[in-house]
Amino acid sequence: MISKYSCGNGVRVIHEKMPYVRSVAIGIWVKAGSAFEKDEEWGLSHFIEHMLFKGTPTRTARMIAEQFDRIGGDINAYTSKELTCYTTTVLDNHAEEAMEILADMFFHSVFDEKEMQREKTVILDEIASVEDTPDDDVDERLWSVMYPEHPIGRSIGGVKATINRFDKDMIRKYMDEHYTPRNIVISVAGNYDDRLIDTIAKHFGTFEKSPIEIEQKESAPVFHGGSTIKRKEIEQAHICLAYPGLPLKDDHLYDLILLDSIVGGTMSSRLFQEIREERGLAYSVYSYYSSYLSTGSFVIYGGTSPEHLEEMVSMMDSIIGELIDKGVSARELTNAKEQLKGSFLLGLESSESRMHRNGNNELIIGEHRTIDEVVALIDNVNINDVNKMAQTIFSCERAVSIISPYDQESESLN
Repeated sequence: MISKYSCGNGVRVIHEKMPYVRSVAIGIWVKAGSAFEKDEEWGLSHFIEHMLFKGTPTRTARMIAEQFDRIGGDINAYTSKELTCYTTTVLDNHAEEAMEILADMFFHSVFDEKEMQREKTVILDEIASVEDTPDDDVDERLWSVMYPEHPIGRSIGGVKATINRFDKDMIRKYMDEHYTPRNIVISVAGNYDDRLIDTIAKHFGTFEKSPIEIEQKESAPVFHGGSTIKRKEIEQAHICLAYPGLPLKDDHLYDLILLDSIVGGTMSSRLFQEIREERGLAYSVYSYYSSYLSTGSFVIYGGTSPEHLEEMVSMMDSIIGELIDKGVSARELTNAKEQLKGSFLLGLESSESRMHRNGNNELIIGEHRTIDEVVALIDNVNINDVNKMAQTIFSCERAVSIISPYDQESESLN
């Protein structure tokens, strides 16, 4: 059962006991991501995430790493468009020690100038690695087409011009504005006892909000059609076709999730079966959806040899057209429902997955549906719901991103 404890300052603690495991997963969830950054802050959320690992007055970066190794724990972090998350998974007898280290990193990082300069180089290398990975790069460029006038359309990592200007004052100001009690959730799942909750309350329940805390208002971005084409000396051509999706709290989100499964989310999907299995046009072809507080996207991706790109896109368009005209079959919908329920239920068997689900639900969605409620939402979707979703999104103008060794100018690719 999920329990919730609210500290006096507004920090929320979400915890779920799993007495049959020996692990404890802990996550510090902060509502601070690239979608909330000003132009001059582009990449700052991600930079702060990196810098919290670089030392405190009592622990160097090496000591932090060694202490987690000594207790047999994993520590990690990530930044997304709407949040930053710092996580660890440890054996249950080391949970309080792990929380002490996380709290020290969170509240007492020194942001040493030399460490900052080194980490800027690391992040620029990380950005370069994305550009060297075409299936990642084509997706990054896609967002700049879909939402060119909104921060959510920008890459999370930032760009060299902004990263090089980051300093300690910018970090402190951004954290004072966003790393505030009401924007923080601590999520715990696993085999813990009340001492861990007391440790969390001791560290996170007393700090006060900054006088410069800002009201986070993420305006709803407007989806744009259009295209971006990048020529690069690579072996394959990569393409993303994007359509407007749905925000996280939309009542029809499960219609879209099931449509995704049928279109390209599984090995039995239409894209996989018709483009890879039947015609051998691509090794990697799939669809996925992304949902955020105020917007979303539905994306079809394929990677193939340049000479097969037009044929592959033609097949994608044929599949989309057939979905608009004829809809999905009852068998496809039944299979998609069972696959989605299986994926959902099996994904909840680890402490890490429970911690992530609960933290995201509390911080971003603001509610916790039971397992039975989620299963019911899936089962209640009918074939008309899915067909209407297909007709709605696929009738919109799409955004296109291509990376290819050839100049791809054909109208059929747009």
